[in-house]
Amino acid sequence: MSSIVENAPVQPLTFRRFRDDDHKPLAWQKEIFDADHSHKCPTYIQSTPPCQGACPSGEDIRGYLNIVRGIEKPPASMPWQEYAWRRLTEANPLPSVMGRVCPAPCESGCNRNQVEDFVGINSVEHFLGEWAIEHKLAFPKPTQQTGKTVAVIGAGPAGLSVAYQLAKKGHAVTIFDERKETGGMMRYGIPGFRTPREVLDAEIQRIVDLGVTLRMNCRIGTDISLDDIKTGFDAVFLGMGAQSGRALPVEGAEAPNVVTATAFLKAFNDGRMQHVGKRVVVIGGGDTSIDVATVARRLGHIDQINESDRPENVIGGFAAHDVATLSSRLGADVTLTSIFAIDKMQASKHEVEHALAEGIAIRGELAPVAVIRGADGRATALRVIRCEARIVGGKLDVKQIAGTEEDIPADLIVSAIGQAVDFTGLEALNNGKGAIAADKNYQVKDQAAMFVGGDVVRPHLLTTAIGHGAIAADGIDRYLRSEALDKRPKIDVHSFDLARKMIEKGLKITQIEEPVRGTDANTGAIHNYDDRSDRYVIPHSELYLGHFNFTPRNKRKMVNLSAEEALNNFEERMLPLLETQAQAEAKRCMSCGQCFECDNCVVYCPQVAVFKVPKAKSTTGRYVDTDYNKCIGCHICADVCPTGYIQMGLGE
Repeated sequence: MSSIVENAPVQPLTFRRFRDDDHKPLAWQKEIFDADHSHKCPTYIQSTPPCQGACPSGEDIRGYLNIVRGIEKPPASMPWQEYAWRRLTEANPLPSVMGRVCPAPCESGCNRNQVEDFVGINSVEHFLGEWAIEHKLAFPKPTQQTGKTVAVIGAGPAGLSVAYQLAKKGHAVTIFDERKETGGMMRYGIPGFRTPREVLDAEIQRIVDLGVTLRMNCRIGTDISLDDIKTGFDAVFLGMGAQSGRALPVEGAEAPNVVTATAFLKAFNDGRMQHVGKRVVVIGGGDTSIDVATVARRLGHIDQINESDRPENVIGGFAAHDVATLSSRLGADVTLTSIFAIDKMQASKHEVEHALAEGIAIRGELAPVAVIRGADGRATALRVIRCEARIVGGKLDVKQIAGTEEDIPADLIVSAIGQAVDFTGLEALNNGKGAIAADKNYQVKDQAAMFVGGDVVRPHLLTTAIGHGAIAADGIDRYLRSEALDKRPKIDVHSFDLARKMIEKGLKITQIEEPVRGTDANTGAIHNYDDRSDRYVIPHSELYLGHFNFTPRNKRKMVNLSAEEALNNFEERMLPLLETQAQAEAKRCMSCGQCFECDNCVVYCPQVAVFKVPKAKSTTGRYVDTDYNKCIGCHICADVCPTGYIQMGLGE
């Protein structure tokens, strides 16, 4: 008999189900097993990828990238570019604009960041938008009209989005706007070298061509009362936007040459501003402040200033350009200040880099404390103080450092610290916080026929306003049809539609459930398929990242200007990807939460239980299935699934 040595280290047995001294099993749902196999077998779970979960407008990003890369095939006789564009524009009717100016929160959330770098979603969107304009694609008009009428107040991104969605549903839409032209902040708040006007016009015209009526130069609350609108239409959407800038809240800010960013940009985009003075100081740190600074740098200044040409007079709307257009133009010295450090500023990194390259001085961790004025009452400098700014509990905390004040000389000071809604004539709508209160369907409280969206709910991104419009349009449509406004899904997405792919393939659907689920008796989906896109975002931890090789991102060509080259240069600086580049970039997408037909599960299944669906019956989303008579629950298929589409279920 061999002897037993006391206190000898016990080696764990790696092949056993339980560790030593672990004799109590967990709940049977987690531990069920029988000899050499488990009752947990592969299920096919479609989830929302984080890019779509982070997209404020709810684009089916994975869907159109899979079309661009060639996995999902378009219907017969339709080019893949058009099919991808149509999938994209189900949620966002302005892809060429958003592909340029959206800061792309979808890319920040992209699971590909765990491999090397995010997928250039914005750049593929840009490519598709340009292709559609070049090929003059149009939205299909509805075959029937409902006879219902909707008034949309505001021709910005929220108003255009809701008008687009409602017009597609057959409702008669009229847009009211106080401006001369449509576009809202896309036209009056963003310079043309970031959103070319011919691009903006083309994408807006598509929406108008659906039968949308425009009433421009008409302000609700002034030219026509809100009561008259409510009486004349079956429903109303409020998308006025926040187009009034916030004044600088410091002593001396009432000087005539201290203006807001929105006023500045409107004057420039109207074509009224031709120069800005020699020294310009911009207070901000977000993309708006960058826009102001880059415009100021390009405009430069003139030698001999006529009183009528002073920038504050132009912004006020009393411009005379005779002297400015004939005078020589020299570069303005532009300083941009932010309470945050440069690397913590809200502005997009590439916008900051462009501004620095164009000779704009960016100074972080400075807070404005006063405007220094001369004998004539005009501002001559901005007094700032060193500070430390951080977000604590969702609130901004700024600590000033005593004794660090300095004056920055200025001929023009521009406040880009925020925006506000102009409630003149509509004061009853103000919830006391400068906004309009609404529920998750964006229905105005105690106003069943009135909906709202965009910056008037809370100032945010242009793409956020587009998303608000789409959600509000769903609510308005249900209201007009006398249907209950159901609770919104946790994730607002225009997700992949398996039924559509089956119809395109000519397959018969005997049963469709919402959301689509597969059973052994339902031909509407493969066996044990479940669409959880409305409630579940799949994380990178559920993907097999080892499948993906290091692949550099295909980046758009950016026209980088020096300080001298930027003068009087208002040409576009961001160029779209080439077709081959767009396809290559789409192939970097990991198709999180949906099969992309890699065959790993089929190749690695030791029991030949996982098999390809016969070609005559297969579509995107119906590519592989499992013979559960052969499956032993080894989990290998789930382990090697790059997208997390295969998960272990059953037996629960």
